[in-house]
Amino acid sequence: MTYRELTNQIKQKKSFLAVGLDTDIHKIPAHLRETEDAVFVFNKAIIDATHDLCISYKLNTAFYEVYGSEGWDILKRTIQYIKDTYPDIFVIADAKRGDIGNTSTMYARAVFEGLNADAITLSPYMGRDSIEPFLQFGGKWVILLALTSNEGASDFQFIRDSERQEELFKSVLRTAQTWGSPENMMFVTGATKAEKFKDIRAIAPEHFLLVPGIGSQGGDLQKVIEYGKTKDTGLIVNSSRGIIYASGEKDFAEKAREKALFLQMEMAKYI
Repeated sequence: MTYRELTNQIKQKKSFLAVGLDTDIHKIPAHLRETEDAVFVFNKAIIDATHDLCISYKLNTAFYEVYGSEGWDILKRTIQYIKDTYPDIFVIADAKRGDIGNTSTMYARAVFEGLNADAITLSPYMGRDSIEPFLQFGGKWVILLALTSNEGASDFQFIRDSERQEELFKSVLRTAQTWGSPENMMFVTGATKAEKFKDIRAIAPEHFLLVPGIGSQGGDLQKVIEYGKTKDTGLIVNSSRGIIYASGEKDFAEKAREKALFLQMEMAKYI
């Protein structure tokens, strides 16, 4: 998916919402747990209920890899269902990979060829040669961790670079832009750090930002939009638990749609 195709979807749907399919079988409605293929059935219902309200689904691969080959199969079938049924949707494999070049090549093939995802989240800690193999795939995106929403982000991300005299997350943003472009690279920037979005936009004014932390983690959507939005929107705001676990009853899909609709309507005010 190209930059222009992504921005067109945002304009058409008046949304920049990503729904996180971080599906935990212990949290899905009890009536589904007893059924065959419960996780896929749950995912399919959520997708069918929300596809017109979001531009992306983000699947955290850990929630599938925990079940071994069966989980990987569910992950693959979920992505294939999205691609076959709603081909305009941007699919993110939230895998947070990052390793030496030949290993990264295999990770890239697994996600871009094996799963047919549009994008993958990566850790930039090992530098350029750990990221470049992913950038060799045309029409695919890398999404680099820059400023994350978790409490432990302060352990490293705010350490000052002695050479540039700026925090590490800013150095990541600045250096990584020499590896890719706004056409194939995004950055993860947590909604709980919305006050830093001005600094982020000063360094990366055109790149898309994948913004987790809205909803259960307490991120402020209005502040994210105020400080992070660009002329092309430039944001993909993710909500996972707040949408997919809106109800533990048989109305789970309808309640998920209500939560997604609320966010979509808020976003529409700014598009």
